[in-house]
Amino acid sequence: MPSGKDPALAPETKETPPGGRPPADDRKVLEGILWILRSGARWCDLPVEFPSPSTCWRRLRDWEEQEVWLEIWRTFLSELNERQQLKWSESFMDGSFAPAKKGRRSRKNQAG
Repeated sequence: MPSGKDPALAPETKETPPGGRPPADDRKVLEGILWILRSGARWCDLPVEFPSPSTCWRRLRDWEEQEVWLEIWRTFLSELNERQQLKWSESFMDGSFAPAKKGRRSRKNQAG
């Protein structure tokens, strides 16, 4: 999102009523979300240089629901790959999301 909004990635923002607060810049919101994810900090600890923590959290939630976050991630990986900045031979998958194998016997069943 180089200029604050990449139409291919960021969804259209809703019109604000006359006199209403303009929506926070998508780029700054994305940077705030990435700051939280990178630092592991609580939302309330988000520095003031970013939009409010509630704005960043809501945008992350909305982007997750609309699969925007997934598209941002895929675009990011694609660009890194094109620049040959990824070492696929060193990549790994997080096993915490893998389902447990079924039919495995417990220690209790093995003893008895």
